[in-house]
Amino acid sequence: MEGLGALLLLLLSLCLLAFGLYCCYVRAIHAKYDHIPGAPRASFLLGHLPIIWRMLKKNELALDLFIQWAEEYGPIVRFNAFHRVSLMVLSPEGVKEFLMMPQYPKDGITYGKLYALFGVSYLIGLMETFNEKVEELMEKLEEKADGKTEVDIMSMMSRVTLDVLAKVAFGIELNTLQDDQTPFPHAVSMVMKGMNEIRVPFVQYMPGKQKLIKEVRESVRLLRRVGKECIEQRQEAIQNGEEVPQDILTQILKGDAAQEETRDDETILDNFVTFFIAGHETTANQLSFTIMELGRQPEILERLHAEVDEVIGAKRDIDYEDLGKLEYLSQVLKESLRLYPPVSGTIRWTGKENIIEGIRIPANTTLFFSTYVMGRLEKFFKDPLTFNPDRFSKDAPKPYFTYFPFSLGPRSCIGQIFSQMEAKVVMAKLLQRFEFQLVPGQSFTIMDTGTFRPKDGVVCILKPRIITKRPLKNFK
Repeated sequence: MEGLGALLLLLLSLCLLAFGLYCCYVRAIHAKYDHIPGAPRASFLLGHLPIIWRMLKKNELALDLFIQWAEEYGPIVRFNAFHRVSLMVLSPEGVKEFLMMPQYPKDGITYGKLYALFGVSYLIGLMETFNEKVEELMEKLEEKADGKTEVDIMSMMSRVTLDVLAKVAFGIELNTLQDDQTPFPHAVSMVMKGMNEIRVPFVQYMPGKQKLIKEVRESVRLLRRVGKECIEQRQEAIQNGEEVPQDILTQILKGDAAQEETRDDETILDNFVTFFIAGHETTANQLSFTIMELGRQPEILERLHAEVDEVIGAKRDIDYEDLGKLEYLSQVLKESLRLYPPVSGTIRWTGKENIIEGIRIPANTTLFFSTYVMGRLEKFFKDPLTFNPDRFSKDAPKPYFTYFPFSLGPRSCIGQIFSQMEAKVVMAKLLQRFEFQLVPGQSFTIMDTGTFRPKDGVVCILKPRIITKRPLKNFK
């Protein structure tokens, strides 16, 4: 017994020593960053995490707190969590320096091929699929457009963007618009929710989270199973010399083939699932937020109707050339992305010491750039909470390095042109065919589930509309 007691005492002493050394290490890290402005830490070890946890528990958006911190502490704000320190950079100078610098590239082979893939000729070729799938959406909405039935817009947008992406990127016909029982939309939502949850340390051990974690894992397994079947079929077709579509899946596989010695089927599957989820979720959310705002902006909606009537008229198939003529719709979509970017921002890592806004940033630091926060600061956008598409008119000052919903530079989103083409086709057809009115009582609250989405789903009442030609110049 004495030996056991001595052993326990030794273990306790070692634990206390390790904890003491860790605390010294944390203090040393603090010393490197304490010259950088930031809110008072809620805890020596936990740093600012308790503040964030309290907001998440109340379903509040943590980035709204960061807006307050930006206004109070300036363009570089420190965030502590255990021994890690991240910096939020809210400076056009910092955005230009770190997002535009070429030393932070994505994987050269795969992404280089994908950038080449999204050329003009390829994008023009997508118009047939855009028109086909969005027309299916219009037919589903026509069934509900009786002026009485409540329509969950976000659910419908999620389904159409899922169908579009599955077909043009991976050659899959999901038909989620036609099949109300398909598990795919729910599975994608659950994966995004899981990605959001794991940002909170030790979430899997928190009370009441086990059921959620289990459902997220089941959703991941479903997507990976479908992805594996799709990849294996395409690989077999390529090996047999068959003609295959030059889509995202083919480029992922060709990029992998170029690195045959380091082939990793799990990485291919990871890329598949990532493109599949992010490629549709962000566009669906942008469309939902846009419709939410238009439901509150009758003057803007009237001007959009006039533009669509002038450019598109009554024709069912929208041409690639039509998209460039929908200038005001472009402004509306950009303004929607300013207030409601699909993702909160982007992260970079600097391996060397830098000075931004006169503040020394130590080497080996994680930097967070938020288009959401910068887009809602008065110093960059006058009256920032007002939805005003004229901010993006041709004659308006350009928001250099303060607006980056798809990031900037070498690591910007490769699918942004694809996404905005799709968004334009959906919005143009919707505006052409329907009058819509928001159902009263919605909160217009933003929910963070890995991407930003309207909390209440944007519920509308639809009615068919009659095209009336009005001089668009009256709105300018």
